[in-house]
Amino acid sequence: MARKDEIKSAYKSLGKAHNLYDGMMTGTTVIGRCIDKLVWQMTAEDMLEYQSEAFAAIPSDFSGKLLEVPVGTGVLSMPVFKTLPNADITCLDYSEKMMESAKKRANEMGINNISFCQGDVGNLQFENESFDAVVSLNGFHAFPDKDAAFVETNRVLKKGGVFCGCFYVKNSNAHTDKMIKRFYIKSGFFTEPFDTVESLRQRLEKMYSEVRVGNVESIAYFQCIK
Repeated sequence: MARKDEIKSAYKSLGKAHNLYDGMMTGTTVIGRCIDKLVWQMTAEDMLEYQSEAFAAIPSDFSGKLLEVPVGTGVLSMPVFKTLPNADITCLDYSEKMMESAKKRANEMGINNISFCQGDVGNLQFENESFDAVVSLNGFHAFPDKDAAFVETNRVLKKGGVFCGCFYVKNSNAHTDKMIKRFYIKSGFFTEPFDTVESLRQRLEKMYSEVRVGNVESIAYFQCIK
């Protein structure tokens, strides 16, 4: 079974919605599916496609140090972390409330090889080249200083390490762009400016030796080697 298919299987069997945010991220609740369709014009399978692509660069036998930033509620990462029993995982978020939800989920799923810390992605508290992999799921579109976030996630990654994840990009779906501007930016959930798929590819190619970028509607996924 390909790694992407393994991840999809993990999401289907272990991902459970605890709240509105979780339901939207996984498409596992009626309200969540409605939001996914109304805002993102995606089905649950579409969501699963970009989420599995975002994590597919982390093999099931990964045994190095992994940083996730931000962890959010852990609804997207914990099912995959469950498949990485030999990894040394650190999860960081600026929001302690979000992190508490992620801790609860990790405990429920019996994931013990994981630690949590509060911090700012624009000023990470880790030394240079501390991690073998850095994962960021649906975070960069919310970061106020995206340039600093790209620099810091690169700084703490070892040479030859993996940087992967996903986030919103503009100009891939006009309807979604209007919804983001009307609701998400005004509410403070998302912060301008945003990359396009092509500007993201160009940005990453300046920082990493190998880059793969794709998208499902307005969500870009990426897999990079430093």
